[in-house]
Parts: sequence; structure tokens; C-alpha cells
Amino acid sequence: MDELIRNIAVYALPVLFAITLHEAAHAYVARYFGDNTAYAAGRMTLNPLVHVDLFGTIVIPIALYLTTGFVFGYAKPVPVEFGNLRNPKRDMAWVALAGPAANFIMALMWLIFAVLLVAFNVSEEFLHKVAQAGLIANLLMFAFNLLPIPPLDGGRVLTSMLPNALAYKFARIEPYGFFIVLGLLFFNLLSFWVGPVMMLGRMLLQLIASPLTLLLT
Repeated sequence: MDELIRNIAVYALPVLFAITLHEAAHAYVARYFGDNTAYAAGRMTLNPLVHVDLFGTIVIPIALYLTTGFVFGYAKPVPVEFGNLRNPKRDMAWVALAGPAANFIMALMWLIFAVLLVAFNVSEEFLHKVAQAGLIANLLMFAFNLLPIPPLDGGRVLTSMLPNALAYKFARIEPYGFFIVLGLLFFNLLSFWVGPVMMLGRMLLQLIASPLTLLLT
């Protein structure tokens, strides 16, 4: 129990930031491309309480952590009426990519924060753990949401890229997407996607941050 409390203390702030920016990015880009649904619903905000789902954001992750050691959860999905977008099929991809892109940028910010802690000889262990938690949480959200299964963001992007006939057929699996993901998780197949994408994302982040790292170390 003590370990659980310590992990919650370390991950709470990074996860709230990750969820909030992810969902707000969807809402902002949807409005940019012509759909005001999320904005009208008050979802284009940085207030985390608006995006947190009690069951999906708190109960499920804690229960999974206690039983399996793996953390999986979700926030309230941002409402988007794709028919309101100026070019629904094309703009769907940009709206979907906004969330993972926000997580990638946040992961970069946490990485830079970690580099600065080392450069300025900050010895407070908690801050180093929070920086690493921010990096891991955002890379995990980045990789997981790019999984090409609707209604995840990667599924939306793939639907946007497919020819119309194939896109229509592929989109029909959306009602079963959650159960497909649970099946992949249950059979430990999700890691074959999430692990490599997280590794690739981390390598790219380190490449982007390398000039600052070289300058400060």
C-alpha cells in the first residue's frame, strides 16, 4: 500500500497534465477545422476535472495496478461531430493526431525538465521521479493512442487514409474497438505495439533534446 501511495504521488501530476492536454488538443483542433461541439460542451479547457472520468481515470488504473502491475485507463472522450469539419475525412486525421502530438510535446518538456535537474545538480529525488513519470506517462499515451484500432486516434488516422469503401468497412469495427483492446491487453499482445512505438518516440525525443543536453552536460 505504501508503494501504491508513493506511485500515485509521483504520477498524479504528470498523468493529469497528460490527460488534460491530450483532450484539450482534440477540442482545439476540431474547432480549428470547423466543429464547435467540444468547445460548446466546455471541453476546450485546461481544467483537468472536466476531462477526468472517475471510473476510467482512477478506478480502473488503480485496480489494474494492484492486480496486474500494468496501468491502463482513459479520460472522457471529447465529443467531435466529424460531419461538421470542413473536410471530414481529411480533417478527422488532424483532430485525431492532435492528442498524441500533445503527449509527444509534453514528453519533450518532461525530458528537458529532467536534463535541467541534472544540469543544475538538483538532488531532490522526488522531482527526478516526477520528471521520469511525466516522460513515461506521455510516451505511453502517445503510443497507446496511435494503435490503429477505432475509436483510438490511430484508428481514426487509418480510417482517414483508407479509400472510401475500405474506410467505411474499417470504421464499422468501432463499436467493438474497446473489447479488441481489452483482448490484446489480456493476451499480452498490446506490448508488441506499445513497446516499440514508445522506444521509437523516446529515441526521437532524445535526438531533438540532444543539442540542449550537449550544451548543459
